Amino acid sequence: MIARFRRWALIGVAMGALLYLGFSLWAGIPALASELSSFRLSLLLPIVGLSLANYALRFAKWSYLLRRLGVRIDTRENASIFLAGLAMTITPGKAGELLKPYLVRQATGDPLTKTVPALIAERGTDALAVVGLAAIGVTTYFAEGASALFAVGGVCVGGILFLSSRTLSLGTIRAMGRIPGLAKIEGRLEELYVGMRTCLAPVPLALTLVLSAVAWGAEAVGYWLILEGFGVGGANLSVATFLYAFSSIAGAPSPGGLGVADAALQEGALHLVAGITRPQALGAALLCRLATLWLGVALGAVALLRHGASGTIDEGRPDSKRSAA
Repeated sequence: MIARFRRWALIGVAMGALLYLGFSLWAGIPALASELSSFRLSLLLPIVGLSLANYALRFAKWSYLLRRLGVRIDTRENASIFLAGLAMTITPGKAGELLKPYLVRQATGDPLTKTVPALIAERGTDALAVVGLAAIGVTTYFAEGASALFAVGGVCVGGILFLSSRTLSLGTIRAMGRIPGLAKIEGRLEELYVGMRTCLAPVPLALTLVLSAVAWGAEAVGYWLILEGFGVGGANLSVATFLYAFSSIAGAPSPGGLGVADAALQEGALHLVAGITRPQALGAALLCRLATLWLGVALGAVALLRHGASGTIDEGRPDSKRSAA
């Protein structure tokens, strides 16, 4: 299993390298190199620090959700698992993000029906927070896309309201249980639902949404600093936050937003940031993605290799604690 996760990560890295080479050739390597050489290097440390703050806040949220579910795990081991999960954001369909509950199961013996709700709640509140950040400026910067963005937000809110209704949710699960072939998983779906209700109760939902908004807002500030580093005078924090959040939403269907988020950042900056040049827009998009996506992937790859070398995740080990998912 762990070999499959590593293979997905390697494929994502290769795809990203090819896309970045294509973007560089499109803008013109000499012009891009000139812009990158003029970047204010003194801003690199705070930019990276903001990305690390994003990871720290999201780890705090992940840990809180596991505690809500009654999962007890060593903090260092959990941090390593969380970091390994960052490498999985570039896997096809983000299926590799199941690595986190999988590794928690290996470490604690808790079944996936108990740990997967933490992943769903974590990623769901991230998505809702990013939609909220984009919604703040959508009517100002991209009014024609406001209805689509609000529709996405409405679907997220509707899903939460649906899960909050025990009658509707359990009724749906039991109806699914009457479908031939699905009856055998009805019990597991009920266990997943109980975990989801625990994670999305009013207090944990409010807390995790705040943590998500601050975490992703930190990376938006990082993008604004990148624009400042290129000396783009027409940039401000409001437009940078909108561009970062909206490009993240646009890139959601693609593994890690590869290609789509990068292009959305560049083209959005060209349309909304006064005085920016194409090489500057591309350079800002590349640096932003390096500081946000690829920094996390690199940290995750190191953690993933550590887990791959560790005997704690060898399947079939007779002394390991396991529960059927």
